[in-house]
Amino acid sequence: MARRGTEQLNGDPRVILLAEQVIGAAIEIHRHLGPGHGESVYEEALAHEMALRAIPNLRQHPFELRYKDHPVGTSRLDFLVGGLLVVELKSVDDLLPVHNAQVIGYLRALNLEVGLLLNFKVSRLTNGVRRIISSQSSSVPPPSLRPSVAALE
Repeated sequence: MARRGTEQLNGDPRVILLAEQVIGAAIEIHRHLGPGHGESVYEEALAHEMALRAIPNLRQHPFELRYKDHPVGTSRLDFLVGGLLVVELKSVDDLLPVHNAQVIGYLRALNLEVGLLLNFKVSRLTNGVRRIISSQSSSVPPPSLRPSVAALE
């Protein structure tokens, strides 16, 4: 049975597996730490838990922003998992539409399809999981944006 946030994902089975693994790691963290800490605490814990579980990821992954093929700046993801999944962490009272828009912006900039928005400031983490799909992305990012497997390990 798929975990919350992946049950209706009709895409790359690798992305579905990565999403399930990340959600499982996040649930474990929330079970131990509970809600109410700052985002950086959960980020550090998720990096550690993903390392323990051998989930390939890049933390605070920088990427170039472009406007009409012109570089206009850089941004950072909380995590790029397996080169396929954007993971954005929050520790807020309520997830707002701008949080969804932030993940969609990342997905479009990286030409990826699926992201997870995880809010740790909830009594049960499953209530803080959102799966975000960008309909304007292809499933394969340009080679310049896709990290090598070695970089993820």
